[in-house]
Formats: sequence, structure tokens, C-alpha cells
Amino acid sequence: METILFYAQLGFNHVLDFQALDHFYFIIALCLPFSFNDFKRLFWWVSLFTLGHTLSLFGNYYFEIILSAIWIEFLIPLTIALSCIPLIANIKSNFKTLFPFLITFVFGIIHGLGFGRYFSLIVSEEDVLTELLSFTLGIEVIQVCIVVGLLMLNFFVIKILKISSSKWQLIVGAMILSQALTMIAKSSPF
Repeated sequence: METILFYAQLGFNHVLDFQALDHFYFIIALCLPFSFNDFKRLFWWVSLFTLGHTLSLFGNYYFEIILSAIWIEFLIPLTIALSCIPLIANIKSNFKTLFPFLITFVFGIIHGLGFGRYFSLIVSEEDVLTELLSFTLGIEVIQVCIVVGLLMLNFFVIKILKISSSKWQLIVGAMILSQALTMIAKSSPF
């Protein structure tokens, strides 16, 4: 039980690490245009992101997937920047297509590749599956908490403060995009 709690907390802290807020920014950019009416779909989106992340960790541990850290560290903020485009352009993603689901899954894989090497160093060989699933549980729980918190904030800003949804998305999207562009500039392989 101690192992499960340790790795669940590690997953929880991984998302809220102030030195690496890429998960946090991505989840905010993904969910900002939506309301509580969309919670079920958002839950599946976030879960697909987590699944992609987990598969990366699994693949990195068991199959030693070797990808250039330079490119992964560049692609992670690029996924965040791309997720900001609908916010700034005021485009609500279409739930009826598989495109947002596939993109979210692929972005989860990319983000997982960034953490894979470190994760491979800290897990024990005899309990790797338990540790991986516990870590994933921690990630999923905090991401769902972020979604709920964001939906509450959206309700407050849009319904109580009467700020238009498009203006709110533009402000937050621009803030996240500026952080993503800073991360891109710092990690650019070019």
C-alpha cells in the first residue's frame, strides 16, 4: 500500500510540478472552451491523454524507446502551443470527430516520452506494473481535479463576472501560449 501511495503521489506531483507545468498548461488549454455539460467528454479526453502518457512510460521501460531528449523537450511545448490555437482563434473543437481524441492521445504519448527516462530510473523491477498504474492513478486524479476546478472557474468568470467566453479564452490562451513559446525558444533544436 505504501508503494501505491508513493507512486500515486508522485503522479499527482508530476502534474503540479512548478518547474514543469506542461501537463497543467495542456489540460487548461484543452478544457477551457467547455462547461460542466461537457464533463463526460472532457473526462474521456483527459483519460486518453493519461493513456498515451502511460503507454509512453510502459514502452520506455519495457522496450527502451530511445528518442532524442532535445526533440521531445521541443515537442512538449509545441503540443501546448497548438492546443492554444482554438482558444485564440475562438474555435470550439468538434466532439463528433475522432480528431480531438487522436490528437489528445498522441500529445499524451509525447508528454510521457519526456518523463519516461526518469521514471525508468526510479521504478523497481519487481513492482513496475503496480508502480506504473499507481503513478497513472495519481496523474488521472489530479487531471480530473484540474478539469473540475477549471469548469468551476469558467462558470464564475462567464456566468458571475459576465466576461464573454471568447474574451476569457483569448486571455487565458494568450497567457498559456506565451509560456509555451518561451519553453519552445529555450528547448529549440534549431
